[in-house]
Amino acid sequence: MAIDYQKNRVVFSEVAGAEEAEGLLEWLSKHPKGKIDLKECSHLHPANLQVLMAVGCAAYVAPGDAGLAAWVATALRPRP
Repeated sequence: MAIDYQKNRVVFSEVAGAEEAEGLLEWLSKHPKGKIDLKECSHLHPANLQVLMAVGCAAYVAPGDAGLAAWVATALRPRP
């Protein structure tokens, strides 16, 4: 499984596919102050990114991959 749900954080590893989005939304709904760790994530399906955007996730550990990190940072940038 590409997402490990821990007590107060979600740790992404390798490829997080679309099938992970529903569980992610459920966990974030129950843990609104939960931390997001994308450091080991190499691919994030847009469905998961949409979940992070929908819940207003602005605090996270960026992916190690520079391209993915830039994509995520742009999408999760706080809006004025």
